[in-house]
Amino acid sequence: MTTVKEPGAVATSRSSRLMWAILGVVLLADALDVIDATVTNIAAPTIAAELGGGESLIKWLGPAYMLAMGVLLVVGGRLGDKFGQRRLFLIGVAGFTLASAVAGFAPDPALLIVARVAQGAFGALLIPQGMAIMTKNFDREMLGKAFGLFGPVLGISSVAGPVLAGFIISADIFGLTWRPIFLLNLVLGIIGLIVAVKVLPRDDDGDRSTVVDGWGSGLLAVTMLGLLYGLIEGSTNGWGVIPVVSIVVGVLFFAAFAYRQRTAADPLIMPSLMKNRGFTSGMIVGLAAFAAGTGLIFVLSLFLQEGLHASARTASLGLVPLTLGLIAAGFAAMGGMVAKLGRRLVFIGLTVTFVGCAAVLALVEGYGTDVSIWALAPALLVIGVGIGFSFSTIPTVALGDARPEEAGSASGSLSSIQQLASAIGSAVVTSIFFQSAGTGLAHAMNVTLIVVLAVTALSIPIVTLMPRKAPAGPPPPPE
Repeated sequence: MTTVKEPGAVATSRSSRLMWAILGVVLLADALDVIDATVTNIAAPTIAAELGGGESLIKWLGPAYMLAMGVLLVVGGRLGDKFGQRRLFLIGVAGFTLASAVAGFAPDPALLIVARVAQGAFGALLIPQGMAIMTKNFDREMLGKAFGLFGPVLGISSVAGPVLAGFIISADIFGLTWRPIFLLNLVLGIIGLIVAVKVLPRDDDGDRSTVVDGWGSGLLAVTMLGLLYGLIEGSTNGWGVIPVVSIVVGVLFFAAFAYRQRTAADPLIMPSLMKNRGFTSGMIVGLAAFAAGTGLIFVLSLFLQEGLHASARTASLGLVPLTLGLIAAGFAAMGGMVAKLGRRLVFIGLTVTFVGCAAVLALVEGYGTDVSIWALAPALLVIGVGIGFSFSTIPTVALGDARPEEAGSASGSLSSIQQLASAIGSAVVTSIFFQSAGTGLAHAMNVTLIVVLAVTALSIPIVTLMPRKAPAGPPPPPE
C-alpha cells in the first residue's frame, strides 16, 4: 500500500530538521562559552601548581577570558551585521577551537593566558551570531522553543564546567591532569564546525555600511587591561611604579573612552542610555553584583581546595549546591517572577545573597579551616539562590525604561558589562583573598566575605532607582 503525502510535507519535515540542527549548533557554541568561562574556577590551583606562575596565574585565568569577551562582544555583533552572521560564526568556532588547543598544550603560563584571551576574543565573535541567525531564520513558534531551551542548556553547562574540571583532573587522563579540560573543546569544536558549515544558511548580504567603532573598542580594551594588570600585579608583587602607572593609564584611557562615546557617530553605548536613570542605575547595580558574585564563587573554590585541602573533584561537588541554587532561581525568575516583581526581585536576590554570605562568614569564623564542606552546603545553596535571582533579573529590569530603538544597544551593553564586571570581580576579590592570606586562609575567606557583604549592602539602595518593572515580552537580541 502506497501512502500519498500532502504536497510540501517532505519539505516541511526537512525544514524542521534543519531548524533543529541550527539550534543544536548555536546551543553547542553557547554551552562551550559557559563551560570555558567557569572551568578554571576549579582547575586554577592545579594549573598553577604544574605550570608555575603562582597567585598571578590563578588571578589571570578567569579575567583574561572575560576581559576579551566583554570588550569585543558588542563589536562581534556589529561585525556579523557587516560581513554576515554565518561567516563570523564559522570564524568564531574555528578560532575558539584553535585557541583551546593552544591552551591545552601550553608549556608555560604566558602562552596559556594568551590562549585564554584568544578564546574570549573568538567567543565574542561567535556568541552574538547565534541569536541573530535564529531571529532571521526561525518562525515565531520555533523561536519560542529555542528560547525555552537556552535556559536549561546554559544552566546545565554552568554546573558541568566546574564538575567536569574536577572529575577530569582527578581522573588524570593519560597523565595530562588539567589539559583535557581544554583539549575536549577540540572534539566538540571540530564537530560543531563541520555541522555549522552544512546547516547554517548562507547570508552573503551583510550590510557593509554598518559602522564598527574600532577606536571605542580599543580604548575600552586598554582601559580594562591597564586596570586589571595594575590590580593583579600590585596585589601580587607589591605596589611599585609599574602597577601604579598601569592603573593611571587605565583611568586616562577610560576618560578617553567616555569622550569617544559622547562624540562618535556610532558609539558602542548610545549616549541617550547614559542619561536614562533606570539604565545607569541598573548598570551600577549589575557591576557590583556581577563583580562580587563571580569573584566570590572563584574564591570559594580556592578556599575549598587550598584551605580545606579538598581534591578538585570534592571541591567541584562542594560547589554544586551553590550552582543548583543559582540555576533554580534563574529559571524561577525568567519563568514569570521578574515580570511580576520587577526590581523587587533584584532587591530579594541581593538580600538573599547577603544572608548566605553572612551564614558562611559565621561558619568560617566559628570553625576556621576545620569547617566541613557539607556544613557549608546550605549556606552555599542560599548564596546560589541570591546570585541566581540577581544575575538573571538585573539585565532584564534595567531595560524597563529603554525606548524601543535603544533596547538592542542596551542589551548588548549590559552583556558586555556583565563580562567586564566578572573579569574585575575575579581579579579584585581574588587579590583581596591572597592579600589577606598571610594570617591564614580562614582569615582571608572572612575578609573576602566582609568585602562582598559591604559591596552588596551598598548596592541595595541603588535598586530603588532602577525601573519598577521589566519590559514586556522577551529581551531584544543584543546589537
